[in-house]
Amino acid sequence: MPLQQKITHDQLTSYLEGRSEFTSSDVNAAASHFGVAPQSFVRRLEKLPNVSKVQKGLWSLTVEEAREVFEKQVTDPKASLVPAKDDSYVPFGNFNSIKKIIKSKVFYPTYIQGLSGNGKTFGVEQACSQLNRELIRVNITIETDEDDLIGGFRLNNGSTVWHNGPVIEALERGAILLLDEIDLASNKILCLQSVLEGKGVFLKKIGKYVKPAPGFNVIATANTKGKGSDDGRFIGTNVLNEAFLERFAITLEQEYPTPVTEVKILNKQCADSDFCARLADWAQIIRKTFADGGIDEVISTRRLVHIVKAYSIFGSKEDAIQYSINRFDDETKQAFLELYDKIDADFNKDDLTDQQS
Repeated sequence: MPLQQKITHDQLTSYLEGRSEFTSSDVNAAASHFGVAPQSFVRRLEKLPNVSKVQKGLWSLTVEEAREVFEKQVTDPKASLVPAKDDSYVPFGNFNSIKKIIKSKVFYPTYIQGLSGNGKTFGVEQACSQLNRELIRVNITIETDEDDLIGGFRLNNGSTVWHNGPVIEALERGAILLLDEIDLASNKILCLQSVLEGKGVFLKKIGKYVKPAPGFNVIATANTKGKGSDDGRFIGTNVLNEAFLERFAITLEQEYPTPVTEVKILNKQCADSDFCARLADWAQIIRKTFADGGIDEVISTRRLVHIVKAYSIFGSKEDAIQYSINRFDDETKQAFLELYDKIDADFNKDDLTDQQS
């Protein structure tokens, strides 16, 4: 076969398409295919930007290319992480304090504690939305570890590529890092110690130090204060390391909204203002009884929103309340139904009971 004087870039890349590595045997076959000397083919091969020599007689063809594609997809500066504005949101509780912290752009780790369904996470999201600040939310579980948070190597087209975790993304972008349900974490979350000091983090696996960009901050939400749950209401929560907790500058205690505010929240979801007002009064009585130790369950703001949404679907107060409180045990459910019946004269739980019997 006569020798070909030159291999074009398109010819070479087309020939290599789909391969993750190239060996000496492949070189000889390729040289024969193109009609060139093996040494000439190797010189042309190593000029490609997506080729790196692993060892003698072995070349990797995808590492750099895969890294470029990955970084473009994950760290695209055009991809905004600012939460969408929710017109149904009604500010209450610690919202103004959270907004001031985020607006200041001062590194000030904040811990928000409160019972379930009282707007802790939603408030942070909407504060970021109003201030046009990027937010990266991480839902913490007992399995969350350094690899989930900081990052690690991932397999991509047969090669390993470094993948930034959400913490590194937030550090580099100067975003708000929201650690949701942080009291579910194990001691594996201690990898965030230096991050919570505002010092950034050293990525030991790739030898890179990442400093926090201006505006970076950490906000954590939890049902407990990191001391576990003695009453069993929040099973799975853990006792967090004291040194870890000490790195949060302040702790904000989030209470349920007042009845007046709660009515405004429900009116955003339901046109029946009278029903909304009675639901808010009902929830307030239950919460007071819960606080006094008279009952073991509570109706959250989130649960009230579930009820009014169910009302818009089924068109029945009885169905809406019944379906939404079926998650409780029979005794608690019956007590809640009887209480609402005393508050709302139009509510007829007996008819509902007859329908279901």
